Amino acid sequence: MSGEKRIPTGIAGLDRVIEGGVRDNTTFLVVGSSGTGKSTFAMQYLNYGLEHGENGLYISMEEPPEQIMREAKMLGFNLDKYYEKELFFFHSKGKDFVKLVDEQLPALVEANRNYSVKTRVIIDPLTPLIWAIQDKQEQREIITKLFYTLKQLGPVLITTEEHSSPGETVGEDVLIPIYMSDGAVHLTYRPIGGAFNRALEIIKMRATRHGEEVYPYIFVRGVGVVVRTTPLVSAEDMRKYDDVFDKAIRTAADLGAGERMLERLVYVKENWSYPFSPKETLQIFFESQGLNDAVTRQDLARRKEEEASSPEVPLDIGELSGGTLQIENAELIQDDELSFSDSNDEGLIEIDSLSELEELIQ
Repeated sequence: MSGEKRIPTGIAGLDRVIEGGVRDNTTFLVVGSSGTGKSTFAMQYLNYGLEHGENGLYISMEEPPEQIMREAKMLGFNLDKYYEKELFFFHSKGKDFVKLVDEQLPALVEANRNYSVKTRVIIDPLTPLIWAIQDKQEQREIITKLFYTLKQLGPVLITTEEHSSPGETVGEDVLIPIYMSDGAVHLTYRPIGGAFNRALEIIKMRATRHGEEVYPYIFVRGVGVVVRTTPLVSAEDMRKYDDVFDKAIRTAADLGAGERMLERLVYVKENWSYPFSPKETLQIFFESQGLNDAVTRQDLARRKEEEASSPEVPLDIGELSGGTLQIENAELIQDDELSFSDSNDEGLIEIDSLSELEELIQ
């Protein structure tokens, strides 16, 4: 598990599968079609920060502050008591967002540098900006600038409307925001009846070990969104496969693995979060590093034979090149020290087999 401090989202159940929350100064995108509850996610995220001593900045590109606070109160979040004290709004319309991105938000960031209180930022929704800028390059540039500016205040949550065509996993219109964000979740709504019509899937979460399932969620007044998840690794399963990893590390050392590879295996052991055994994964990794049994066990036996029969004194091959190579000090022969009789061969010796080279050294 990452040692970096996490900031809880306040969205019940979600933090279980993203290592306890989001990283500071990152962007977290909530993508979904109409009716999936994107604004509820935003209000709940904001309310949690306010209740835990943070400031809040709500950038609305559609609804005025009064309507946002009224809808939040219906869900059980009383934002009114924080209004214009710890909670501030930017209500941007039409082309105003260009001025917002270029002038107002950078000025706000600069004014906030002297304050130690973390500010939790909401953009709800980003959709009007996406629709207003048809040119993809221009759209990417302004979104990049917007995200970069706001991340200096604290963790940012952005919602955006999705309009996907049949067969699309994610709508094409939200690909740029997804690409530019540090994390993204996809909300879907399937009106088929029953308690769990809505589901959440984590698209990406940089530098975070996250869940890979599809998680149902519901809305509970007074709580907000409740995502139906279980922790990635339960307390009793945290060290379940230690013996498997310890054996793999010993085997790798016996097969001549380098220090770096052994360190990587230890790191994998500390961060393994899957409910199944790592045996197959370790085997594939060993093969990718050239440590498959068919080759390395033969190499290991050969190395042991060579170590048993080799003399203790360092090998002097000065007669080969006119230079010296001290094996015990790992000194390499320099190119300008090599002098072979046939200059037309560019300093190379033609040897047909390894046995000839061994005889030449002897």
